[in-house]
Amino acid sequence: MSAFTDRLIGALGADAVKTQPEDLAVYSFDAYSQGPLPTAVVLPSSARDVSAAVRIARECGEPIISRGAGTGLCGGVIAPDGGVVIAFPRMNRILELDVVNRRARIQPGLVNLDLSKHVASTGLFYAPDPSSQKASTIGGNIGTNAGGPHCLSYGTTVNHILALEVVDEHGEIYTTGVDEPGYDLTGALVGSEGTLGVVTSAWVRLLKQPEAVRVWVATFDDIEAASEAVSAIIGAGIVPTALEMMDRLTISAVEAAFHSGFPDAAALLLIENAGFEDDMDACESSIARICREHGALTWSAARSQAERDNLWAARKGAFGATGRIAPNCYLQDVVVPRTKLPSMLQAVEEAAIGHKLKIGNVFHAGDGNLHPLIMYDRRDAREVRAVVEAGNQILSAAVDLGGTISGEHGIGYEKRDTLARVFNPDDLRTMLRLRSAFAPENRFNPDKIFPASAGCEEVR
Repeated sequence: MSAFTDRLIGALGADAVKTQPEDLAVYSFDAYSQGPLPTAVVLPSSARDVSAAVRIARECGEPIISRGAGTGLCGGVIAPDGGVVIAFPRMNRILELDVVNRRARIQPGLVNLDLSKHVASTGLFYAPDPSSQKASTIGGNIGTNAGGPHCLSYGTTVNHILALEVVDEHGEIYTTGVDEPGYDLTGALVGSEGTLGVVTSAWVRLLKQPEAVRVWVATFDDIEAASEAVSAIIGAGIVPTALEMMDRLTISAVEAAFHSGFPDAAALLLIENAGFEDDMDACESSIARICREHGALTWSAARSQAERDNLWAARKGAFGATGRIAPNCYLQDVVVPRTKLPSMLQAVEEAAIGHKLKIGNVFHAGDGNLHPLIMYDRRDAREVRAVVEAGNQILSAAVDLGGTISGEHGIGYEKRDTLARVFNPDDLRTMLRLRSAFAPENRFNPDKIFPASAGCEEVR
């Protein structure tokens, strides 16, 4: 025990503060990697608890790391230099539900999918749906500005956050709102990965459940043809609710796991459209025609809600399904213009061949957000080195094609030194000034987002 942890226990109670190594170990990793043990973990029950923990951490000179469910893929919630991890399993309630105005005030520990389940009886739902939505929390989604398959039509998390309650570096509690005059502080906080403050509640936008939903599957004997079909669909002015792609390697893995009836093909498109029933047939006809013009082998439609759910379970379970191919998988996250998808997929294939690795492709094709699944065995030192090299090669290819290094998983610890591939020192300096305006002492998640050299004179 230390003076720091003694003060935390005195302010929040022994039940809310974890200090034993076996407890701290649970909070030392995310889906990307494992880091050192934090100094302490706090499980607050209210914004006041968070405020007290932040004040004590600041006075004791400790870093402050906000943590959701730990499903992040960039090391965003690990504590490389110790500090206090603030986790929110006890702040997981819907505080207010305003059905008339289609909004809800929720705590950050609420699981994404649980929100839609809770409000389903009112005819509403929460749109952002990352593949981890059964486990990831709204707070974590806010931190990385999470998207998901349906962000093509509905937008990412930032488009659905109306206001935030936040604890600042001094432990003060304040609120932001998108309708307030002046700067959009809400927009600045969403996607800031816990570097600007600790979110303790959020007003979120809810949408009306659509009258009709259709899901279709088109298969191709060439992944480039499928990519060109994606560009043609959007180019025709058709924006489906979701437009996803999988390649043969991924199809074989998810079919073995979920038995969704996916045929053997070089690539498939999983397409969903939601809206009015009267529009569905015309929409299907237009999209099917474009797919056939680009070489689609088959076209099929889900016939029931159960079939639609099974198709989406297969798509969202693709990451886990790769365990049938290799014991470990590293998931990349890059974005390129839709018209560059064939070139980007060729670059992924070259990385796989060059480094003697299996790489599956499953991604949000509609907005050019790729998630190459690099499969390997972490017990093999050669493969571990190859994964790092292949991942960097894929990142470089995306930037060279006019894209960027992250679509929805954030920068975190993993990609902070690659941020300079996208932004020059002046850009980084401007972003650091924004961070300093919110958190001048750099207590919040201090080792994340910015390159390790970000404190050097050339960036300042």
